[in-house]
Amino acid sequence: MKLSLCMIVKNEETALPKCLSSVKNVVNEIVVLDTGSTDQTPQIAQQFGAKLHHFEWCNNFSKARNEALKYVTGDWVLVLDADESLTPEIVPQLKAAIDIEEYLLINLVRQEVGATQSPYSLVSRLFRNHPDICFDRPYHALVDDSITAILAQEPNWQIGYLPGVAILHAGYQKAVINQQNKYTKAAAAMEEFFAANPDDAYVCSKLGALYVEMGKIKEGMELLTRGLKQALGNQNYTGKNRPRGFKDFQSQRGRNIFYENMTDNETNYDILYELHYHLGIANTHLKNVNQAISHYQSAVKLPIYPLLKLGGYNNLGNLLKGSGDLQGAKNAYETALNIDPGFVFGHYNLGMVNKAMGLFAEAIDAYNQAILLNPDYAEAYQNLGVVLLKVGDVKTSLAAFESAIALHELQNPQEAQRLRQGLQEMGIIRNS
Repeated sequence: MKLSLCMIVKNEETALPKCLSSVKNVVNEIVVLDTGSTDQTPQIAQQFGAKLHHFEWCNNFSKARNEALKYVTGDWVLVLDADESLTPEIVPQLKAAIDIEEYLLINLVRQEVGATQSPYSLVSRLFRNHPDICFDRPYHALVDDSITAILAQEPNWQIGYLPGVAILHAGYQKAVINQQNKYTKAAAAMEEFFAANPDDAYVCSKLGALYVEMGKIKEGMELLTRGLKQALGNQNYTGKNRPRGFKDFQSQRGRNIFYENMTDNETNYDILYELHYHLGIANTHLKNVNQAISHYQSAVKLPIYPLLKLGGYNNLGNLLKGSGDLQGAKNAYETALNIDPGFVFGHYNLGMVNKAMGLFAEAIDAYNQAILLNPDYAEAYQNLGVVLLKVGDVKTSLAAFESAIALHELQNPQEAQRLRQGLQEMGIIRNS
């Protein structure tokens, strides 16, 4: 099967080389649609052998993506943004999946690099070059609506899900968001779409979550609550082609495990999760702790891909810990780590709750695991030092504190000074 990469870009000369390097030996064709770059983006694309086309930006992502699709000649289409890259580990599964005749769409797991909230998401970025597949919505452009329409007419197709992280996404790190002013652009595009589609639970979820992130908590909660009522009240809602429950099955070639969506009902659990999750965040902002806990508990019970629940379990643990339910918090963090043992923040938070429970040996193990996964984790070193001091291991404690101070000097000099002063007052380190 011939696989084509399809992209829209504008002024991405910094990020684009990493993206294209990740796929240059995987895809058979690179199609790049430039929407008005003034830097070296077009030249970089051509250096990687891309078929370069141009399009005048019209403030609508779907129109641009659909224009790019016109130039694709492969049997399958992989869609990436310039700030995304394909993981090498997923390539064998991806190649095996596109050889399966029944698949129309393969959803991929995307990791938000550096994110402490919702580090994973499922994205519909790998699909057959079917003439009726197209993008919809001006922002958060999706092929899901067209996929749903095709499935209604051609029920022989199946939707697949690859386990494991397929895409690394760096674009939503806070500094990048602020630099590119994405909030304002996103809100404007989604508000226009919402005005024409007020009963769309998906746009309620995305726009409501964005409002909360922008500090417009009341407006965000109103939209999220509206979306929740719509999603719960419409059991046939299929505006977003996401998993409605999962079951494992062995691929026909016997080489990989994929996921196939179940069709026992039409409840869209993925959107329900997002709505509950962001209502948890909004209620936390308003210090409505019980309501926030309730929403997170509802979210993590839903039958969605387990990796997507990490943010829910982590936030639930934080709230339970803050409300005094230390065992409940410990259970939440441990569940998150059972899903993803590489979840750094989960190890750190587990260390914190173990410390609060007086389980110092377990706390030490958790902090050490966080440090093993992220050697630059200053707070983990600092709290490790505290616990080691409590158990009487002064020498190792001092080494942990010194590591914390050195890292804080690079990341937060004021915290480094505060920690150093505190240790001096305790007599653990000498005045310099």
